[in-house]
Amino acid sequence: MASSQNIVDFIVDQIAPAGDVSAKKMFGEYGVYCGGKMVALVCDDQLFVKPTAGGRALLDAVTEASPYPGAKPCFLISAEMLEDREALTELIKVTARELPLPVKKKNKRNVSASKKPSAQRK
Repeated sequence: MASSQNIVDFIVDQIAPAGDVSAKKMFGEYGVYCGGKMVALVCDDQLFVKPTAGGRALLDAVTEASPYPGAKPCFLISAEMLEDREALTELIKVTARELPLPVKKKNKRNVSASKKPSAQRK
């Protein structure tokens, strides 16, 4: 079941004070980004935050679940916490701070073109 755009918009609005926050549609669900890092997923209208030591320390009771079959477990955020803008924003800030920046992938076209002998290039 795909997530509702209204839920995603609500979550992005709730965590907006965390900084540069956005959501990107991915396979009917959404990735949530903060500062260019994917910090959470919205799947089946539920928020799953990537696990970090700092995030675990902030949460009173941690419920972990996989956002979709085969995925690594994440922190499943309760409906009550979704309503707590300050706590949710702090969790997203801490999570973004602890996650590494994404690795940029090399362009395969440029790599393969550079491996061709110069005599074959036009």
